[in-house]
Amino acid sequence: MEIAIHNWMRAESIETTLARISGLGYDKIEIQGSPELYDSTHVLSLLKTHNLTCWGAVTLMLEDRNLLAKDATKRKKSIQYVKDVIQMVNRLEGHMVSVVPATVGKLVPEGRPEDEWLLAVDALQEIYEYSEKLGILIGIEPINRFETYFINRSDQALALATEVGPNCGVCLDTFHMNIEEIDMVESIKNSKDRLVGFHVADNNRMAPGMGHLPWTDILNALKSINYDRILSVEFCSPLDRTPANPYPNSIDEQPENLSPEQRKFLEDHGSSAVTESFYQMLSENSIQFLRKLLS
Repeated sequence: MEIAIHNWMRAESIETTLARISGLGYDKIEIQGSPELYDSTHVLSLLKTHNLTCWGAVTLMLEDRNLLAKDATKRKKSIQYVKDVIQMVNRLEGHMVSVVPATVGKLVPEGRPEDEWLLAVDALQEIYEYSEKLGILIGIEPINRFETYFINRSDQALALATEVGPNCGVCLDTFHMNIEEIDMVESIKNSKDRLVGFHVADNNRMAPGMGHLPWTDILNALKSINYDRILSVEFCSPLDRTPANPYPNSIDEQPENLSPEQRKFLEDHGSSAVTESFYQMLSENSIQFLRKLLS
């Protein structure tokens, strides 16, 4: 298995990010789902310069982005947004896009369960047809109940993926699984035929190895189903503004290049802008821990 890392956790230039992760020994990037930020030709050239490749992207389902929105116009715009992310990944010669169907931070449904389910299936089928033409996998990602009311567990994601299409997959995340799954190992094994992506952070959403998750059991479960794709690092450090903060220099009080969208996404995840030194430490801890685990 190779190791990738997301880049939505810190607002910095793609040049800075790629230089950082290349120097630390990462294999790939799972780029944030903001097609408007990137010149694909330029990013592809940078990837090759740093001997990296793009694994895929994660959708940033914020504000009006919602594949099961009651409003048809919002739904149409959300579908187009996911298609744009898929197109970006295709241009970057990537392979997978993880899709969170509903708005992150939205906890109150707009309609009846059966109606929202049909809207989600219809939207994802349209996206799926588009992704199949471009040869990009999509993975429905369950996230915890405090971030969405829709698709929190692997069995829910599998049910939805089955209705969408034969190549529609799921993307699991250890942080969310620790909250929602009865048995993480069994959930991984049950996702065998559909598992197309795997995000890693510890139970406290710090770097892998900085919490109490059973990483040997998790890795053995992945090996048992012959998952040989990518481990994507996606830590998102908790916000601690108290004297008890073990990392007193972790919060960036004057972040540069942090868009309102990025700020909201971090806040919705219980985090904030972090300093360069703290982000470097988390990135370094992640790759060192995972390399040792895989050796």
